[in-house]
Amino acid sequence: MSQRKILVTSALPYANGGIHLGHLMEAIQTDIWVRLQNLRGNDCVYVCADDAHGTAIMLSAEQQGISPEQLIENVSREHQKDFADFLIHFDNFHSTHSSENKLLSEHIYNVLDKNGLINRRNITQLFDPEKKLFLADRYITGTCPKCKAENQYGDNCEACGSTYSPAELIDPRSSISGATPIEKESEHFFFALPEFRDMLSDWTRSGTLQDAVANKLREWLDTQLQEWDISRDAPYFGFEIPGAPGKYFYVWLDAPIGYMASFQNLCDRSDYEFDDYWQNDRDTELYHFIGKDIINFHTLFWPAMLTSAGYRTPTAVHVHGFLTVDGTKMSKSRGTFINARTYLDHLNPEYLRYFLAAKLSNGIDDLDLNLEDFAQRVNSDLVGKVVNIASRCAGFIGKGFDGYLAEQPDNPELLAQIQSFKDEIGDLYESREYSKAIRLIMALADKANQYINDKEPWVIAKTDKQSPELQAICSSGINAFRLLMCYLKPVLPAMTASAEQFLAIEPLRWDDLDQLLVGHKINKFKPLMTRVEADKVQAMVDATQKEFEELAQTKAESPAPAAENTTGFEDEIEFDDFAKVDLRIAEIISAEHVEGADKLLKLVLNLGPDKLGQEISRTVFSGIKSAYEPEKMLGMLTVVVANLKPRKMKFGLSEGMILAAGPGGKEIWLLEPHTGAQPGMRIT
Repeated sequence: MSQRKILVTSALPYANGGIHLGHLMEAIQTDIWVRLQNLRGNDCVYVCADDAHGTAIMLSAEQQGISPEQLIENVSREHQKDFADFLIHFDNFHSTHSSENKLLSEHIYNVLDKNGLINRRNITQLFDPEKKLFLADRYITGTCPKCKAENQYGDNCEACGSTYSPAELIDPRSSISGATPIEKESEHFFFALPEFRDMLSDWTRSGTLQDAVANKLREWLDTQLQEWDISRDAPYFGFEIPGAPGKYFYVWLDAPIGYMASFQNLCDRSDYEFDDYWQNDRDTELYHFIGKDIINFHTLFWPAMLTSAGYRTPTAVHVHGFLTVDGTKMSKSRGTFINARTYLDHLNPEYLRYFLAAKLSNGIDDLDLNLEDFAQRVNSDLVGKVVNIASRCAGFIGKGFDGYLAEQPDNPELLAQIQSFKDEIGDLYESREYSKAIRLIMALADKANQYINDKEPWVIAKTDKQSPELQAICSSGINAFRLLMCYLKPVLPAMTASAEQFLAIEPLRWDDLDQLLVGHKINKFKPLMTRVEADKVQAMVDATQKEFEELAQTKAESPAPAAENTTGFEDEIEFDDFAKVDLRIAEIISAEHVEGADKLLKLVLNLGPDKLGQEISRTVFSGIKSAYEPEKMLGMLTVVVANLKPRKMKFGLSEGMILAAGPGGKEIWLLEPHTGAQPGMRIT
């Protein structure tokens, strides 16, 4: 088979925060794939970069009292160290704020403009008169124009599920300065994406994407393909658009071009040729690994831009789901929004690499890091199965045979069986079915351990430490261990390097699976992997919670933004106002989905008897659909604001408000009263 020439990228981490386990899941998935390619003899290059532009970078640098350039330089050092300590091997890690990216972005834009694909027109946006900048939706809060829920973001309401433009918000506020935004007109530049509808329809159905991704894109291509706003107004940290002073490329225009720029930077320092990997007529491959939240940028905007600018499109875009921890979205307050460095302070990085490999598939479903399962899986598989094979056999070889393996193993059939899965396991890695590969490898490890159990070399050693049979049995075990480590090398590069030193061999290649070690001297065995300790896992969780608490305390102690009060909230109320709130215990007697609403459930509540003994019922619409299943809510007790004035909503009249807490998504918890509480009881 001829050598393949492959270029691989993973999504660019944003240069405004640390690397966390979500980033690592993608980087580890990519790194395993790249290592497999190189082990099989292919020339596979892996490049990445920091995504270093945008308003958030500019504001964060301002808050820290440093320049954006200094901020992204500091973050880049931290990111690269975190990735390296998780054994992620980049051939080049660069930045989107680079000369290479500036030249490529300007070139691609100029070609798009020359091709008549850049349209210019005025749009009206909300503008912060104090900060003197246009506000993205996430920097605007206010009252929902549909249901009147307060403190909603500028593009959608979490209470009623409505979508709207920021200009429709009631009493909008800038979350940056607290000022009331004003409407202001500005010229924006748009990429004519609808011109590529036919091209994208063909490309997205050409086998370059998973079926689930292609199906989702079909919905957008059929109904929602619109021109793409690629410009932002000053002040903005990024690249100024050629010939348009005060206009900057939107961060998502130059971010994917950052892949090209990082590779160009590598080419300038090596023998690689840029055009070999980015021109249509070259026999090379290009793969992107990304999360499902950025599909549209990589599978609609990006291939359209590349096509118009005369570059090749990706061979494939591999999309993965999100990482959850203990079944829920990562949470800082619960200690499960775990940063890379916090993990590394307590645990071996290869624990995580192995666990993720044992769970990853080529689909886009979310992957759950259950911390109890994490410890059990690593301890059972790596320590209890793989390392156990070597530790049970090495001592006998060292003491009885001066470290020399037998010229003929005792069980060549077992070893041949392990070797026979070379292509299947390699192909499972290739297709990103890592969990299937790991299950197969561990099944082979079970066979090797069972063989050693059956042969009981320790019994033989009691009577004859230099028995040829003992040497042949243990040589079979050591050879089985070597083959298994070769299979695991893409996942566990550090452990494999230690195994190679123990075995006194050159670094393993995939083709080494075709040979055995016979008449070969090995070194003294040293422990290759220690068990995951539950107290260290808990220490990591505790440290994460402490980080969250310290951050919250820092924010609480920092000066409040300019506003009319010092509470940090837009409207203060008097104690007498609060005393008017009537909190009652209520029983949920009916719960159902609301047709047409993404987040709402319709609840009917029993608030107990009135003065005449008649049961009081109230209908409430609540935005908790993501966390609760209606059929499981019947009979639950919760807390309701009973004297809230009824509010007319799109889906009906809401006659109260139930109390809940949490950051959103699946992490919403209704306030549940103590045991013995009855509907109608008042909370004081």
